[in-house]
Amino acid sequence: MPHPSPHDLLPLTPVVFEILLALGDGECHGYHIMRHVETRTGGRVRLHAGTLYRALARMLADGLIAELDERPDPGGDERRRYYELTPFGIQVAEAEMARLDGQLRAARGTRLLRRGSR
Repeated sequence: MPHPSPHDLLPLTPVVFEILLALGDGECHGYHIMRHVETRTGGRVRLHAGTLYRALARMLADGLIAELDERPDPGGDERRRYYELTPFGIQVAEAEMARLDGQLRAARGTRLLRRGSR
């Protein structure tokens, strides 16, 4: 069954977008994703294990990510599952970035931002 258009999945939830960003640097396991998000956001976003693994399950089902059969770290904990972006996941991430960029450009074209600095 072919994937839907990447735009059909937009807007992404913040959790899904954060996971895509974390996997944009390469394959990693769930705990690493949680740490990456927390570090990247300066602690403003913290993914709890339940939230992370529910999102990963949905993303696997939607074809955004794939679970690796082989472990990049053969000496690591065998219980860890490693994930990577799929080509479709990259397309969805790119579509979401373009959507967010359009929103930012629209906001910059209004007086809204200047009102907040008063």
